[in-house]
Amino acid sequence: MAANVKSGRTPAEKAKTGVLAFFLNAIMIIFSATCIFPLVWMFYSSLKEKRVFNADIMGLPTDPTLSNYQKILTNKDYHIAQSMLASIRTTALSIFFIVLFGFIVGYILARINFKGNRLLYLIFLMGMLIPVHSLLVPIYVVFNKTGLGNQWFTLIIPYVAFGLPIAVFLVEGFIKSVPVELEEAAAIDGSSFTRTLFSIIMPVAKPILVTIAIIQTFSCWNEFSFALVLIKDVRLQTVPLAMTMFKGQFASDYPKIMAAMLVTMAPIVILYFIFSKQIIKGMVAGAVKG
Repeated sequence: MAANVKSGRTPAEKAKTGVLAFFLNAIMIIFSATCIFPLVWMFYSSLKEKRVFNADIMGLPTDPTLSNYQKILTNKDYHIAQSMLASIRTTALSIFFIVLFGFIVGYILARINFKGNRLLYLIFLMGMLIPVHSLLVPIYVVFNKTGLGNQWFTLIIPYVAFGLPIAVFLVEGFIKSVPVELEEAAAIDGSSFTRTLFSIIMPVAKPILVTIAIIQTFSCWNEFSFALVLIKDVRLQTVPLAMTMFKGQFASDYPKIMAAMLVTMAPIVILYFIFSKQIIKGMVAGAVKG
């Protein structure tokens, strides 16, 4: 029936559909170009000297140079390499604990009925509703009083705390869609609770766990406010803080800033392209099963 309707369209209707599709595609291409062009502009601007950039901001470099990349990576005043290592350490440990604790707590809330189950779940949901920056001052005061501030592990604590609510929410919804028969069969075979949790359920929940890890990686890598307030030692500064070193009081070296931005963006961009399919699978799985 659908084939007959489609074949029965008049030439005018086909032309109208073709024109509409053309304009929609053109609009999508324009929107895509507006997203891609800033990155392209940043890249070729990072190949310019400062005086060349100031003379022609939008023009292509007439004499491309990698000196900006060399300076930001070798100049000790910028601390880019050191800051990237600090960001990698903080982000990796934060993601590990977010995924681990989020998976365990989400599974318990989804599978084990105990007094206060729903109350605990609501507390985690409330964590998603509270603006994290409203807690900036209280956390600063507590960390200073307890000596937790300005340490290599300082940022891991708030990052894990703020990442857990969404992780628990997604895992709890996903686990509810997993058949209980998997765990019952494992119990009959003599599998312990721990082995069932990590050897059977965790591989099944892999799509949603990878999605949580990628989303939280972007959040932890780019976080600025808590890093600015809680970290004072230059050796412990993360990438967002290191970027402020390129801004002067009266002038800024924009080519160096763009080179630094591209270098610090590279790990996240590469990570996204590697796991992009997994992210989409996880999102679809969460939408369908959750």
